[in-house]
Amino acid sequence: PDLLPTCNGEITTMSFLQDVVDILLQYVVKSFDRSTKVIDFHYPNELLQEYNWELADQPQTLEEILLNCRTTLKYAIKTGHPRYFFFLSTGLDMVGLAADWLTFFFNTNMFTYEIAPVFVLLEYVTLRKMREMVGWPGGCGDGIFSPGGAISNMYAMLIARFKMFPEVKEKGMAAIPRLVAFTSEHVCKGAAALGIGTDSVILIRCDERGKMIPSDLERRIVEAKQKGFVPFLVSATAGTTVYGAFDPLIAIADICKKYKIWMHVDGAWGGGLLMSRKHKWKLNGIERANSVTWNPHKMMGVPLQCSALLVREEGLMQSCNQMHASYLFQQDKHYDLSYDTGDKALQCGRHVDVFKLWLMWRAKGTTGFEAQIDKCLELAEYLYNKIKNREGYEMVFDGKPQHTNVCFWYIPPSLRGVEDSEERTSRLMKVAPVIKARMMEYGTTMVSYQPLGDKVNFFRMVISNPAATHQDIDFLIDEIERLGQDL
Repeated sequence: PDLLPTCNGEITTMSFLQDVVDILLQYVVKSFDRSTKVIDFHYPNELLQEYNWELADQPQTLEEILLNCRTTLKYAIKTGHPRYFFFLSTGLDMVGLAADWLTFFFNTNMFTYEIAPVFVLLEYVTLRKMREMVGWPGGCGDGIFSPGGAISNMYAMLIARFKMFPEVKEKGMAAIPRLVAFTSEHVCKGAAALGIGTDSVILIRCDERGKMIPSDLERRIVEAKQKGFVPFLVSATAGTTVYGAFDPLIAIADICKKYKIWMHVDGAWGGGLLMSRKHKWKLNGIERANSVTWNPHKMMGVPLQCSALLVREEGLMQSCNQMHASYLFQQDKHYDLSYDTGDKALQCGRHVDVFKLWLMWRAKGTTGFEAQIDKCLELAEYLYNKIKNREGYEMVFDGKPQHTNVCFWYIPPSLRGVEDSEERTSRLMKVAPVIKARMMEYGTTMVSYQPLGDKVNFFRMVISNPAATHQDIDFLIDEIERLGQDL
């Protein structure tokens, strides 16, 4: 195509990019239009047969490239749609969208100040503010934006191991005792990736609401020590994926202090509640953590990806991860080298994730994020109050949800009044998958389902999209009943 940097490509470039922007703006408007589908669902084999997706030796025309753009958007899911409730990351923020466009325009890397001067400073300012909100004095400490919550949690595990056994960096796991970690949610991928092993991750019992039981944590720590293992990390959760539960952080912090164990809080889903004066009490004790994961791309509605790891001890990340690559981190540069932050990351090529969060924070202020989060929690309470005593619904656990997770079974008319039995359980297990499949085929809304433990498939409703309203919740209830009444 005759685009820049081709000679005299300015006019063609301007026209092409304007067409792309027009396509995107039309898509933005459609995303908020409740009369449009959340998804135009086709089975994989249908999509593969309907369009030629293969890569060719010869270039396409710009008209064909624009058609590719339109086709991709047509079949993509509208995660900003007010009736998309499927995932923890939803919504389409206009300032966040604009910031992402600017970020891609710069196409730079986050490893040194000289190639990302503004972005490195914004990361410094934003992470300090987030640490302040955690409750660390003056925002002291360190941090980094990573490719997601699982990687942030893995960083925490890596740093906790280095803090206890710094020799592991050079000598490896063979030089140190058998380590064990304790958690209420899975951090097994990190343990596997770091060579600690999934068998060394001990799952702590939770109560019926999904909160870690501190007495069981202490019992398992004592047992591990008696077996000669070395407890090095407790990963508590602030906002579990399924129930939205908040572990009792103060009691867990007391245990970690008693046994001198690194305390990590996985606040990927629940960290956003620190913005809310009404709800931040649910994270009381987080200020005693050694590290915190917080994903603004979840509850705060920042476009993917935007996950932060915050560390209370300054300099520890650098000591743990730095390799002093001389082709990147020369020591005789003409500026303050403390702003060359890349050596504390595992990756050299690190995407600029901070700008969209920073620009949205500037546009909304902390109070704007607070209002957005409070609204989502109010909508979850509204849904809970609508269905808790409604015919055809059973709650997975008693009591008001702590987060925006609302977990419930829809009981179709054919199963109401039927005594609890293996046959009833078997039939109930099939209800949520069928309703969800029908939702996707109609394209009207989307909500997730899953089993957990001995509980068969239930709906797990989560609300993080500030565009959603009471009317959208009402629509969801009506749609579940419409699509499930014949089951």
